[in-house]
Amino acid sequence: MISMLAAQSLSVMRSGQQVLKDVSFSIEQGEIHALLGGNGAGKSTTLLTFLGFLKPASGSVHVQGRDVNGNLGAARQAIAYLPEAATLYGHLSAYENLHYFLSLAGTDTGREALDDALDRVALQPEARNMRMETYSKGMRQKVAIALAILRDTPILLLDEPTSGLDPVAIDEFNRLARNLAEAGRTILLVTHDVYGACHVADRIDLLQNGVLVGAFDRPPGMDRIDTEAVHVAFAQHAGA
Repeated sequence: MISMLAAQSLSVMRSGQQVLKDVSFSIEQGEIHALLGGNGAGKSTTLLTFLGFLKPASGSVHVQGRDVNGNLGAARQAIAYLPEAATLYGHLSAYENLHYFLSLAGTDTGREALDDALDRVALQPEARNMRMETYSKGMRQKVAIALAILRDTPILLLDEPTSGLDPVAIDEFNRLARNLAEAGRTILLVTHDVYGACHVADRIDLLQNGVLVGAFDRPPGMDRIDTEAVHVAFAQHAGA
């Protein structure tokens, strides 16, 4: 079976420094895969390499079985990307932001579909026509997540998707991600949040200084990965 996303012996340089070192993993359809690590671990670099914004120094990345190098257009067509600090326009409402960015992507989406996505991220109806300059960080993040959903791509790349969300909203995001995966969407998220990763991911790869130093799978029949085991490994490698 062809993996939806795969990195093979991936090494990446940025500003003359090696950021990723011989990283390999693969992600199947309907899987939620988390790259967990601290600042500077190479998490965002991994996402940018799948998007073709960075080129491997060695190794390769594949999207739906095709090497991104040489198939960049097809790779980007298959992916919706949510950066940690999504650029949304403060003078526009949530509806207007979604309509504008979807139109840039060539997607014609009606109000019902917009409301459905905003319902799924639990943005209050009374806020949807308000200018986003009045929003909290968490509210802006909900709109950004809704935009990623509305792209309706088979693959989602999410950079710190729960940043700025309160605990209730994080739980809502976890349920949404699980529903998307059960519907066949493939999700690669990067985070430094041990608790959140363990509660949403099918698999966690622990990334430290550009090297994969541990892997954890959700046991069959269990609803989460062992948080204590991941926390201990995270702390050990962070202090190494």
